[in-house]
Amino acid sequence: MSSFKDRIIRAAWLDVNLYEEVEADKGAMGQAVGVVVLSSIAAGIGSIGIGGIVGILIGTIGALVGWYIWAYLTYFIGTKFLPEPETRSDSGEMLRTIGFSSSPGLIRILGIIPGLTKVIFLLSTIWMLVAMVVAVRQALDYKSTVRAFVVCLIGWIIQMLIVWLVFFIFRWP
Repeated sequence: MSSFKDRIIRAAWLDVNLYEEVEADKGAMGQAVGVVVLSSIAAGIGSIGIGGIVGILIGTIGALVGWYIWAYLTYFIGTKFLPEPETRSDSGEMLRTIGFSSSPGLIRILGIIPGLTKVIFLLSTIWMLVAMVVAVRQALDYKSTVRAFVVCLIGWIIQMLIVWLVFFIFRWP
């Protein structure tokens, strides 16, 4: 079994074998959740320049809730609406692989650098989307990367609308 740090690095480098490994490793759920929590805390700390101390809390909670919504939307879309004939997956496999696809989100801590917050968050979002495409392709046994991308994109758009709506309702910047 790979170390936690090694898995985070391999996930960030889009190592297909890592995603297959964590898909099959039912004991990796704690590590996957750990990646999401660390990535969410990094988002919170990186948000401090936007919302101050409250930004840490809101950024962390927003990132956690966003991941959870995105993971389940992607699972539902990928297994119910756009499966391939070979698609066999359960929510645990998806949560483990998608959890590790949050690894690039650790760079969001660099958002604390004045003037770089938006750039860092944009780059990490794109990187996380690419990692998630790899994770979803592996977890859902897709042959098509395009199909995995479409599933992730649909889930991401819906998730972003939900997160935007929540922030709009609570009037957070």
